[in-house]
Amino acid sequence: MDQKYRVKDFGLADIFECGQCFRWERAADGSYEGIAGAHPAKVVFEPSAEDRYAGLLTVTGFDREDPGDLSDFWSDYFDLGRDYGAIKAELSRRDEIIREAINFGEGIRLLDQDRWEALISFIISQNNNIPRIRKNIDGLSELFGEEAGEIGGRKYHSIPAPEKLASLTEEDLAPVRLGYRARYLIEAGRAISENGIGYLDEHLDDICGVGPKVASCISLFSMRRYDAFPIDTWVKQVMEKLYGITSKKEMAAFAEKTFGEYGGFAQQYLFYYIRETSACGEKHLAK
Repeated sequence: MDQKYRVKDFGLADIFECGQCFRWERAADGSYEGIAGAHPAKVVFEPSAEDRYAGLLTVTGFDREDPGDLSDFWSDYFDLGRDYGAIKAELSRRDEIIREAINFGEGIRLLDQDRWEALISFIISQNNNIPRIRKNIDGLSELFGEEAGEIGGRKYHSIPAPEKLASLTEEDLAPVRLGYRARYLIEAGRAISENGIGYLDEHLDDICGVGPKVASCISLFSMRRYDAFPIDTWVKQVMEKLYGITSKKEMAAFAEKTFGEYGGFAQQYLFYYIRETSACGEKHLAK
């Protein structure tokens, strides 16, 4: 079933390539295919002639069993009810440097992801690169998740349920090549299967393998804690090069003071900018 939306402040590459998710791949025609939760889909964005960040978004579902109307699901997932124009204007007013990062990634929106999927994805992400993260998540899902549907001949599987992960051993997970992260996933499965997903509300930091950076990512991308400001290698680099801040403690304090309730949005603009633009630091340092 196709879901269609008129959108603005929207760009598929900006959204799917800014480090917030790992289960979508770009097709030759610029569309994206992947899965969110248990819903595989093909996502197409047709920009208007006047504004390349405004136009028609079409999400075509390929669920194994017809789930009915998913319009609300995809609207929430892409955060379509939020005024990103207002957020970009406010951040640009607060900080001159981020204005350029916003201009580079104007189409970024923060995806509202499933908390269990985000927990597993960002545990896997630590000390890892994006191609390997995707390979690990796909391998884990194909071996132990539920079949969800098919796109263009490829079968998609959901992230294995907490109860499933809790039942596994590190030897069971060896084919996925998760390394030390295998134990973390098993422990996460046990914690959530015993206490429910609501356990994360107050005990996210208590989950085995969840440090400050991973906790910030999970909070931002699945718990709507938009003041979170994850500091990874890329954000550390942009804060050092563009702002002259060298300690993580000072970076966090600066983000809280400058970006406040919009810290997570600012983090995504800065992350995408520094990763995609190789010379951005030199340009500002030369001033």
